Amino acid sequence: MHVQTNSALGAVLSRAKGASFASSVFNLMNAIMGSGILGLAYAMASTGIVGFCILLVLVSSLAAYSIHLLLKLCDQTGGWDLGVIMGFFFFLFFNKHSISEPFLFSRFSAMSSYLFILKSELPAAINSLLSADSPGNAWYEDGRLLLIIITLCVVLPLSLLPKIGFLGYTSSLAFLFMLYFAVVVVVKKWSIPCPLPHNITSLSECSPKLFVISSKSAYAIPTMAFSFLCHTAVLPIYCELDRPTKARMQKVTNIGISLSFLLYFISALFGYLTFYAHVESELLLSYDAYLPRDTMVIAVRLAILLSVLLTVPLIHFPARKAAILMLFGGRAFSWLIHIAATLTILCVVLILAIFVPDIRNVFGVVGSTTSSCLLFVFPGIFYLKISRQPLRSFDSVGAALLVVFGVIMGVISFCVIVITWAKSS
Repeated sequence: MHVQTNSALGAVLSRAKGASFASSVFNLMNAIMGSGILGLAYAMASTGIVGFCILLVLVSSLAAYSIHLLLKLCDQTGGWDLGVIMGFFFFLFFNKHSISEPFLFSRFSAMSSYLFILKSELPAAINSLLSADSPGNAWYEDGRLLLIIITLCVVLPLSLLPKIGFLGYTSSLAFLFMLYFAVVVVVKKWSIPCPLPHNITSLSECSPKLFVISSKSAYAIPTMAFSFLCHTAVLPIYCELDRPTKARMQKVTNIGISLSFLLYFISALFGYLTFYAHVESELLLSYDAYLPRDTMVIAVRLAILLSVLLTVPLIHFPARKAAILMLFGGRAFSWLIHIAATLTILCVVLILAIFVPDIRNVFGVVGSTTSSCLLFVFPGIFYLKISRQPLRSFDSVGAALLVVFGVIMGVISFCVIVITWAKSS
C-alpha cells in the first residue's frame, strides 16, 4: 500500500512538474496574502506591539509546521491535493462527502470578507474620484446598493462560466498590490501627525503600547489565522514544483510565509503607529478623514478593490464544487444544478456581506472557527490518524499539540467574541 501510494504520488508529480522555485514561492504568497492584511493593524492595536509580534510569530510558525505535516502525509496517501488527504480521512471515519463541508465554510467566509471590503471601500473610492462639491447622499454612496450592482454585473457573470482559468492571470498582480499597500502605509505614516487632527487624540495617546489585553484582543489570533490560511493551495503548488521533494517544498513554504510575515508586520506596525488606538478594523478606512483625496491612497484603494473583485469568482468555483459534491455526489455536469448552486451561494454570501456591520466580525468568527480548523486542528488530526509514526514521535506529539492549540484558541476566541457582541447589543 505504501509503495503504491508513493508511486501514485510520483506519477502525479511527474505529470505536473515544471514550476520554478521562485514562481512557486510567488504562487504561495498569492495564496497566503489577501483581505486579512487590512485587519492586522487593528489586531496590533488590540494586543500591543510586543504582544502582536509574539502572536504573529506563533501563528506563522504553526502554519508552517501544519504544512510540514500535510507534506509528510502525501507519501502515505498518494494525495496531491489537500482534498484528497482530507477525503481519505473522512472516508475512513465518516463518509466520503463530509470533506466538502469545511472547504465550503472556508470559501463562504473568504467571499464574505472580500464582498465586505467592496461594500465599505467602493463608496470611498468613488467619492475620491469625484469633485469635492459633488452632492451628498447620492446613490453611489450607498455601499450596499453598490455591492448588489457589482455582484449582479461583474461577479455573477464571471461565476456562471463553467471554466474561468483565464482569471488566473490576474492573481499574479495580487502580490504587487499588497507590496504597494505596505509601501503606502509606511510613507503615509509621516503625512498624518499625532495628535491626530479633529481633536480625537491627546499627546499621551501618541505613544505605542507594548502589551494590551482587552475584549478586542480576542480578534487578534483569529485574524492572524485567517491571514495565513493557504493550506488548500499548498499541495497543488507542490505538484507543479520542478524537482518536487518534501524538503524543497518546505523551503518554498518557509520563504513564502516569511516574506508574507514581513509584509504583514510592516503594514500592521506603520498602520498602528499612524492611528494608534484609533485605527479602524479595516485599515484603509482610517485614512478617509485625514487624506480624503490623496493620490497614493486612492491608487492603493483601487488596486485592492480590483484584486478583490476579480478574486471573488475564483473563490466561488471551489465553493460551488464542494457544494455540488456534498449534495449531488459525482453526478455529470448539469447547467440547472450549476446555475442554481451559483445563485444560491452568491445570495447567501451577499446577504452576509450586507448585514455584517464590521469586518472584524468576519475575521473574528471565521478565524476562530473555520480558519483554526483548517490551519491547526485538521492537519494535526489527519496526521495522527493516517500517519504510521509512533505516538511518541516528535511529529505525532507536535500534531497533538497543534490540535490542542487550535481547539483552545478557537473556543476561547469565539466565546469572547460572542460575549462582546451580546454586551454591545
